[in-house]
Amino acid sequence: MADVTLRTFLHPRNWYALLILACVIVISWLPQPVLWILGNALGWFFSLFNSPARRVASRNIELCFPELSPDERRRLVRRHFRASGVAVLNLGVAWFAPAWRLRRVVTLRDEHHLNAVLANGRNVILLAPHFIGLDIGGIRVSMDQKVVSMYRKSRSPLLEYLFQRRGRFGAVMVMHLASLRTLLKSIRGGMRFYYLPDQDIGERSSVFAPFFGVPAATVTALSRIAESTNAAVVPCTTRILPYGRGCEVRFHPALENFPGGDPAEDARRMNREIEQWVREMPEQYMWSYRRFKTRPNNEPSLYSKK
Repeated sequence: MADVTLRTFLHPRNWYALLILACVIVISWLPQPVLWILGNALGWFFSLFNSPARRVASRNIELCFPELSPDERRRLVRRHFRASGVAVLNLGVAWFAPAWRLRRVVTLRDEHHLNAVLANGRNVILLAPHFIGLDIGGIRVSMDQKVVSMYRKSRSPLLEYLFQRRGRFGAVMVMHLASLRTLLKSIRGGMRFYYLPDQDIGERSSVFAPFFGVPAATVTALSRIAESTNAAVVPCTTRILPYGRGCEVRFHPALENFPGGDPAEDARRMNREIEQWVREMPEQYMWSYRRFKTRPNNEPSLYSKK
């Protein structure tokens, strides 16, 4: 990974980024109840605008929850934006807060599911779907576990620097487009792979598997990596708790009989599992992501303006 330090921002063209960094660091020291109130207000404010993010979130929720009335879907969109505002303000805590504060803000729940796998000598893939708290959850896990994860290199020096902060407690960050050799070696060496699986990267290396009943381009890498590294898949979700009580990382039971020998069926199973967790906290899934961008058989886009 490229070495981006604070010196990068001393050039005049990056002073705006330095100002943003300063604000993020200052905000990270605010008490959690204050961050919760400010984050809700920030998210509510942005939900008022007909932005691309709001249009995508509204469309995704319409597709995934057709049983909800239009008013119920609009309320869910507003709740999503309010929760997202809290998540954004908590990124400062994730990237810059000292270890003692991060431990206080983020608690770990049901670690016995992970420990049971480790006691059996298995490697581990932490299946971390795109909930809005995944950054702070992954960084908190990396404080107690040897973690490897993947990221996409950014052209922005600011974003690249912040991406590097994900590894501040020793996590190894591997670029998506790099060879898988480093990733597989790390997993076989005992590092926990913090894997974000629910991304649309096109039809290549993907199958169309139902997600809330809608065909979604779903990568089949999970079953292949698990088989190649003899790794158990332990789902790991992060929830932002209400009223400024911090965040909670929950470890779920390892997937049984996984992989099952059929990558397409494994992908369908993975989506079913993710659906279950989304239904538990629907406002905290990353609905502003174009999950259904790629369509089978060149079907029309589901995000076209009506």
